[in-house]
Order: sequence, then structure tokens, then C-alpha cells
Amino acid sequence: RFRQNLLGKRVDYSGRSVIVVGPQLKLHQCGLPKQMALELFKPFVMKRLVDLNHAQNIKSAKRMVERSRSVVWDVLEEVIAEHPVLLNRAPTLHRLGIQAFEPQLIEGKAIQIHPLVCTAFNADFDGDQMAVHVPLSAEAQAEARILMLSSNNILSPASGRPLTAPTQDMVLGLYFLTSLREQQVGEGRSFTSISEGLMAYEQNSLSLQAKIKIRVNINGELVTKETTLGRAIFNEVLPESFPYVDYDVTKKALGLIVDNLAEGYPKVVVAQVLDALKELGFTWATRAGATIGIVDVVTPGRKLEILEGYETKADKVQSQYEKGLITDDERRQELIEIWTQATNEVAKEMEDNFPRTNPVWMMVFSGARGNMMQIRQIAGMRGLVANPKGEIIPRPIKSNFREGLSVLEYFISTHGARKGLADTALRTADAGYLTRRLCDVAQDVIIREEDCGTDRGLTLKIGNIVAGKLTRDDYVETSIYGRTLADDVVVDGKTIVASGADLGDRLINDLIDAGVSEIKVRSILTCDSKVGQCAKCYGRSMASGKLVDVGEAVGIIAAQSIGEPGTQLTMRTFHTGGAATASGDITHGLPRVVELFEARTPKGVAPIAETAGVVSFLEDAKGKKIIVTPEDGSEAVAYPITRRQKLLVEDGHKVSVGQQMVVGAIDPKQVLKILGARSTQTHLVHEIQEVYRTQGVGIHDKHIEIVVKQMLRRITVLEPGDTDLLPGELVDHLRFQSANREAVQKGGKAANGRPELMGITKASLATESWLSAASFQETTRVLTDAALSEKSDPLLGLKENVIIGKLIPAGTGLARYRNVRVEPTEEAKAAVYAAYEEYDYAPFDTTGSGEAVRLDDYQVGENR
Repeated sequence: RFRQNLLGKRVDYSGRSVIVVGPQLKLHQCGLPKQMALELFKPFVMKRLVDLNHAQNIKSAKRMVERSRSVVWDVLEEVIAEHPVLLNRAPTLHRLGIQAFEPQLIEGKAIQIHPLVCTAFNADFDGDQMAVHVPLSAEAQAEARILMLSSNNILSPASGRPLTAPTQDMVLGLYFLTSLREQQVGEGRSFTSISEGLMAYEQNSLSLQAKIKIRVNINGELVTKETTLGRAIFNEVLPESFPYVDYDVTKKALGLIVDNLAEGYPKVVVAQVLDALKELGFTWATRAGATIGIVDVVTPGRKLEILEGYETKADKVQSQYEKGLITDDERRQELIEIWTQATNEVAKEMEDNFPRTNPVWMMVFSGARGNMMQIRQIAGMRGLVANPKGEIIPRPIKSNFREGLSVLEYFISTHGARKGLADTALRTADAGYLTRRLCDVAQDVIIREEDCGTDRGLTLKIGNIVAGKLTRDDYVETSIYGRTLADDVVVDGKTIVASGADLGDRLINDLIDAGVSEIKVRSILTCDSKVGQCAKCYGRSMASGKLVDVGEAVGIIAAQSIGEPGTQLTMRTFHTGGAATASGDITHGLPRVVELFEARTPKGVAPIAETAGVVSFLEDAKGKKIIVTPEDGSEAVAYPITRRQKLLVEDGHKVSVGQQMVVGAIDPKQVLKILGARSTQTHLVHEIQEVYRTQGVGIHDKHIEIVVKQMLRRITVLEPGDTDLLPGELVDHLRFQSANREAVQKGGKAANGRPELMGITKASLATESWLSAASFQETTRVLTDAALSEKSDPLLGLKENVIIGKLIPAGTGLARYRNVRVEPTEEAKAAVYAAYEEYDYAPFDTTGSGEAVRLDDYQVGENR
């Protein structure tokens, strides 16, 4: 019952329909079919009809609505103006899966959607459906408008980068508009204004991409600039103070432009510019008329010649194998290397062959659609494919899709294709389950205070020295961007950035220019808040670009940010067949993320040194061992390894504590035992990021830190000392610390314990709240345990409150926001009441005088 009826309910005032694109809409609008709107807003329409005396009572108003009289439509227009509705596309993987829009009435039966919000909803128009919900109360409408309106959700909560950037056709149109070509019609001419240039363009005496001199408005001044007409048109839609864009605008460049807009301009401006870019992109994509014909797919002429060269190499390897000079594994390995090289050479030849005006090349290069891998398969050669086991088949497919595959080639390639489809179906379910576990473990992490006052933090790298010059570290985006500085940064005795600063792109660049390579930042891992987290340790909210608000449910946001890209992570484990990998496969993709979050011991675990010392090797009948002999003369430690594992240390090398000795994955429990809790946390964050980075997914470290901190919250009591804890008990670290504090204050002996690393499933079941644990998994067991130990639920998390039907303790549900008092200013009071006299009203609980209470000065709900 928990998940069916208590955590999710059917709601009234909702409807669903197919979605279609609405390119004419503004960013904050959606098109709502008239019939649907009438049904959704029926009560509002009926009330309004009665108010306007179109109907005598509610019953006749209802009849009017049902017969759809003409006056009803006018009233409906009036009612829905300024009344936002929520649109939701299932599966709702992150919070941008539900957004608010202002409805525009449209004919037809399909909901219309703005093209730029598709990325966030992950929607396309091949028959997707969406649900509409109507927020009823004034508070709900205000929240929808302020927090959920699509134009207020331009940045991704996972990475802080814009999600609402133009895609596909729009990118192609803008790329066509801003590209520069040599020897075009009208090159070298001069124009007094853009409109004059456009007239010449309409008469076919000037090309958009020709280099011309034209007067443009830069920072409010008219300047003559050498540029193209297309670029001048493009810059018209950007704000006046925005630096002039004089380069080819690809998808990447657009992302940066939207980024800078979001960082430096108010949301209203950003939304306007995005809409203008959308219009411009669609217009010029249409005018460009870019189409693909079979002749546009150019196969390189030297393809056969290249392949013949590699064919002889492959034959040589095959004959060596037949003579027994090499093993089967070595043969496969060499063949795979040979054919990979061949594929790359054909691909390179193909890329050099494409003219820059080729529509296929333009689509790929501008980032509108497709990538070079796909073009390689269409125009170059298909290359090596994998069989269902994930092993690469050492015979390549030499044809491409334009030439067509032979029967055998087609048969080989169906293997991998079918496995890919099966994988995708399985992966979706796995990723959904991971998100659910993450939500459960992190759901009670809410920002509860402004600043916990800690002076601890993490020291992170912000730059690397490359060729004698300090350059920005590759991972600054996800590690340092958007955090709070913990200590002043001092260079040559001068403070350049004070502690407490919010580290945005500009500040980070300033620090690197000043030659700073490491800084200490506040982090969730070092936060000292008693309940939840504090805003300073969390840093800026990725979605708003400002310091996070008290009451933000950062745990849920973290879970969604990690879980949402989960479906993109591969399930595949490519075996390159044999000797290449150590002891079976190294797990990648989604299974690796799950393995880390569940704190499981990985397959083919790599040992790490427990003590510092000197390495030696020992081989006997049982196998190979690494021996570490400590320098202080204590007993040597032996680590058994298989013969196939690649070594990272040599005989006679010195190793430090915690150093990894062979290639492979480390067991996080070992890290905890040897190096302690902080190292375990950083190790887990680093390893999880590794997986996401290889897939090109940007998630901020702080989200992973929240979950990792939850995994290390419990301590096993070893010696209870003079506290009320029991030996062997698993307690929350906060309770452990407070029990110790009490004992020490009374002059007793503190307890000691060891931190426990729990997987996310175990951590969610071990939560203080039995309601939350029961709604997660193993309901009966959790409930019987709770009953036996007479547990009570403090209702601190979100799920507990949803289950019993209370407001959640996050956002506007926090006590500090429920008890807010709104008071007019003195001027406002003076303006309303010319003769304003103080009057003491009776408190709520005594009987009043019966006269109406003036709302302006009554102490409504003292701010507790």
C-alpha cells in the first residue's frame, strides 16, 4: 500500500494528451486544447459565470458549460489568464520533469510545447504524452509561478549549466547564419545598416556568409565592423552590452553564450534572448534549405587501397597463429588492433574528404545532430562489432551503409544491435531502482541553517602546470565551481579573495591568473550542522546560480542528479578477448556506480598496502604473493594476487600506507580500515565521478558527497565507556558525539567506536525513521522490529510526512516559513489610515469584540 496509495495518489483537476511542437510559443507558455482547459477549469468558469450574472446559480452555470455556449469561451479566456498549469512527462527523473507554464487556448486536441523545454522533459514528438495539473490555491499558484515556471528553470540542478539551450534545427540555422565563407557574392562591400544589407540579400546581390563592412551597434555605439551579414543579424538578438559574437556559432558556442547570459543578466532578459534565438534558428534553418541526398555521403576514394594494406598485415598474423607462433588470445588482440587502426585511417581520410559546405558535415560539425562515429559508419566503414557476449569479433565489416552490407556482414552486425536493444530495456529499470534507493538514503538531507560555523573544508586543486604555465584543471567545473571558499586566498601577503566567497567562473579564472593552484573550500563532507546541512557548506544552488536557500531539499536534488543520467550509462562490458584485462572484466557503467554506492567488494579487487615498507614478491605452488616488509622491523604482510593482474609496484620499491599495488578496483571497506573515513569519502566521490566522466555526463561533486556522507553516518560502538550506548550498537554519529560530550562533561569516560561504511540500501533501512524505512523495502520486517523496540518516528524526513499527509519540512513547508508575518511599512500605514491610532486587539484565544480585525498590524503567528 505504501507506494501505491500513500506516496502517490490520483489527483483531480488533471488530464493528459499527446504533445506537439509549438514554435510560436514564448518560453513560459504552453498550448492547452480548449476542451481540456474547459474541463480542468470548470469550477472557476462556473463561479465566474455566476459573478458576471450570465447564470443565476451554479447549476445553470454548469449547464451552460456543458453546452459550451459562446460566452463560456470568453469567460474561460479570462479565468486562465495568469493562472499557471503544471506539465509533467513520465518518467519524471529529475525535478525539471514537472514545470509550470501559462496556458494559451488552442484548437485541436494535442498539447503544444515550447521546443526549448524538450531537453529538460526529455520529450520528443513521436507520440509522447504529457499530463496537465491545475494548482488550485493561491499559494500553489504562487509557488508554480515563482519556483516552477519554465523561464525560471534555465539551469540544470545537476551541473549548473543551461539545459534550455537551442538544439537540432535551431543550431543548424544559427550555424548557417553565422558561418563565414570565402569568395561569396558581395564580398568586400560596405553597408550603412543591417536593413540595407538585408535588402541586398533579398535581391541576391549579397550572401549571408560574405565578409563585408557594416555599421553595427556595440555597447550602444554605432561602429563599422568587418563581419558577415549573418553575424550582424545574430548579434541583434543578444543584449546590447553582450560582447560581439564574431565566430561560427556551433552548439558548444551557443551553450557558452547562454551560460554567460544566465550568469550576467536577469532571468527575464535570458528568456527573451532564448526565444529570439529560437525564432532566428528556425527561420534561417528554413531559409538555408539544408537537405541530405545520397550524393552528400562521400566515400573516400582511397578506401580500397588502405584496406588492402591492412589485409596483408592481418594475413601475416593469421599465418603466424597457424604455424603455432602465437596463441589464440594474442592473435585476436593483434587483429583487433590492426582493424581498429584501419577503421581510424579510413575515417580520417573520409573527414578530410568532406567539403565544408556539405550538409551532412554541417549537421555534425555544428552539433545539430549525429557525430563522426555515425558518419564513419555511413560513409567510411562499419569497423569492428561485438557479439552478444560483448567480445569484439576480430573480422571487421568493411562496407559502409551507403554501399550496403553483404549477407555475412549484416548477420554479424545484428548481434550487437539486438544486444543493445535488450540492454537499454534492462538499463532503464536498473537506473530507476538506483534513483529510488538514492532518494531514500538522502531524502532527509535538507538545508536547515545559513552557516554551521565550521572552519573545516576540503583542499582541492584548481589548476595544473602545463608547459610551465598554470592552466585551469579539467574538473574545476564539477569540483570547485559553485562552492564557498573556506579560507582567505593570500598571494604575496595580499588577500585576493576573502573566505566565504561564492566561486563562480570569473573568480576561478582570477585565482588561476594570480598563480593559485590549490584552494580550501567548504564541503558537505565537513559540515557540522546538527540536523540536515548548512547553506555555506553546500554552496550555490546549481539551478538558481545563487547561494542555496534554507529549506531546499538538497538530498532529493542530489539523488535525482545522480540517477537521471543513469540511463545513459552503459551496461556493456567490452571484453577485448583474453589477456588484455585483469581477472575477468573491470566493471564499468551503471553496474560500477551501483557497486560503489552499495559499498560492495568489487570483482578482482586490488590490494592496498596496510603499512609503509619495501615490496618483494613470492611465487609458490599456490600462486603469486606481494610481500610488504615494514621498515620498523615488524611482521611482513602478504597479499595474494593472480598471475594475470598487472603490477603497479616493482621489486624493492617503497610503498606508502594505502598505496594501490596492482591494477584494478579497490575495496572501499579496506580504504576505511586503513586510511579512515575522510579518505573513503573522497575515494568514493572520485570513483563515481570517473564513471560519469567517461560517459561525458557532468554532475557536480557536491551531489555525490551528500550521498557518500549518508553512507558513513553510522558508528559501531566498541567500548561504551560511561555513556548510555551499548557495545556493538549501530548509532548515528551525531548521537555518538552528543553522548560522548555528556559523559566527558560529567567527568566520565567517553565511548569509542569505529565508523561503518553502509551501502545505500542498508543505510536507508537503518534510518531513525521507521515509516521511511518501511515504505522502502522489507516492510514487514521493518515494522515488526520497530514495534519490538518501541520506536517513535521524529518525522524529520520528507517521506514520513508525505505518508501521514503533513506538509513536508522543506521549502515553504519549513516551520520558519509557515510562521511568517507580513506587515505594511509605516508609509503604507500612513497612506491608508490618515488618522491612524494604535489599538490593542484581543489575542486569538479570548473572545473578541466581534468587530473586523484590520490585517495590517495584528501579530499573526509570532515568528517562533
